[in-house]
Amino acid sequence: MVTLKGLGVILLWTITIYRSENAPTQAQHGKILDQEYWYEQARIALRKRLQYSLETDRRPFAKNVILFVGDGMGVATATAARILRGQRLGKQGEDHDLAWDSFPAVALAKTFNMDAQIGESSACATALMCGVKTNFETVGLDARGRFENCFSSFSSRVPSLIDWAQESGKSTGIVTNTRITHATPAALYGHSPSRYWEDDSKVPPTARKSCKDLARQLIENDPGRNINVLLGGGRRHWLPKVAHDPEMTKEEGRRLDGRNLIDDWLRDKKKRLSKAHYVWNKGQLDQIDYNEIDYLLGLFSYSHMDFETDRDPGPHGDPSLADMTRSALAILLKNPKGFLLVVEGGRIDHAHHYNNAFRALDETLAMETAILAALALVNPTETLIVVTSDHSHVLTMGGQATPRGHPILGPDSKVSDVDGQPYTTILYGNGPGYATPRIVPMNLSSVGEDRNQVHGSAVPRQWATHGGEDVPVYALGPLATTLFTGTFDQSYIPHAIAYSACLGEHRLRCQGLNNYTGAPLTVQIGNCAQHEITNGINSGQPIVIASSVMSDDGQLRIITNSGRKPVYTNSIVFIVIIFIKT
Repeated sequence: MVTLKGLGVILLWTITIYRSENAPTQAQHGKILDQEYWYEQARIALRKRLQYSLETDRRPFAKNVILFVGDGMGVATATAARILRGQRLGKQGEDHDLAWDSFPAVALAKTFNMDAQIGESSACATALMCGVKTNFETVGLDARGRFENCFSSFSSRVPSLIDWAQESGKSTGIVTNTRITHATPAALYGHSPSRYWEDDSKVPPTARKSCKDLARQLIENDPGRNINVLLGGGRRHWLPKVAHDPEMTKEEGRRLDGRNLIDDWLRDKKKRLSKAHYVWNKGQLDQIDYNEIDYLLGLFSYSHMDFETDRDPGPHGDPSLADMTRSALAILLKNPKGFLLVVEGGRIDHAHHYNNAFRALDETLAMETAILAALALVNPTETLIVVTSDHSHVLTMGGQATPRGHPILGPDSKVSDVDGQPYTTILYGNGPGYATPRIVPMNLSSVGEDRNQVHGSAVPRQWATHGGEDVPVYALGPLATTLFTGTFDQSYIPHAIAYSACLGEHRLRCQGLNNYTGAPLTVQIGNCAQHEITNGINSGQPIVIASSVMSDDGQLRIITNSGRKPVYTNSIVFIVIIFIKT
């Protein structure tokens, strides 16, 4: 027996990490995080938000879903576009509101890829459309898919929101001003180890017999062949080398297999006794009787569609993003079971890559016009509308005591205090705008703006890179303020949409079979609250919502029914040891 004499107090702080045989180890951190991992992370994030919902047994659901994706639209882009819109309306600009600024739910999404700190479009689109984070430049696969490895795609394919919607009998549609086979729309129907395999000429010869190009997948495979509305650009990937483009007559198709996939799409619909129609300019789109068709294919350009500021609005030109959105809804709204529509403002990203702020902001406003067009046609009490981005860009917006109403596309009101030279309020972190002396566009947010002006960048690059910060998520409609809160992985978004609309693994929720019901159980003892407990999904085990789940990608502490042994947890335990000296 040891006797301690005297009086002393020693505070000993120790950090203790409990692990069992099931706990993740350092070696396990290197394992592939596949589809099931990201599905479970989404379930955790959903439980965390639903435990605070006041409506448990009477949670509303969305009959319809519209997802708007501003490709490359980060927070700075949205802010600058808001000011530009206000200034174009004759106001100062800063106090103007864009359509999504009045949405009641706002959140942030993390856009990293499995193997990249800064998100890339097809991998971000896979997270956004399929609920699974994946590798750089792959599409519609989980992390087991390897870039340009055809065989790796066989076991790594993941379903998308469109798969889930079609399983529930809903009509589906895609609208974009990029090529319909481009990175973002491709994630809705395609599964490819390379986003660049848009036609067979891009697929390596050794892989052509085993892996279909994205255009073929769209017309031959599920869910692509069942999509009701396809509106965008990219005829070159649908036409064979021997065929000339109807608009750019000197250009030929790019397919090497000799197939005209537009004709094949029409034949497939005729064989299935479906009323289908194909158009390739605005005039043809305007003449459609939407009561007479169930399927619509519109390919309005050889490659990407024109920027809004360059678009020919006449009958021989391209429809706007808003025009295509209205056309899509005219068909999709006919289904009494509802619909899923994805609309991409894809050319925001392209303009940012050029450091061309004018077109980037103008494209953002074109997408806002499409949102306003949709809001005028749907009932927000039964339609979930989500506006977000796949990734950000390196656009910055800053100044020193810049006065209210200062032209957003022009130079700051003060010059640099280092070299005495002017600089613009909008700058880029890198890209083709690097120059010495630096480029200073004199845009004044007026009709006389030079649309081709390039804004200055800090680092020279042929193309500006993407930005790595979180992107905004705005939501309106059933359960929007419950599901779209806080910060979460981008891969959570389609699962939250699925929960609201009773799609995928949540399709039985609308029938009253819901694994997420019940308010959290909180037992109060004295002034200390016990852990909050919610129901498990399938295991029948209670799940303790501990500090480790306060972040969506944290770990759960699972208590088993027998013996209450912790499976794993990361905990910090503070131990105070008091020695009394006698």
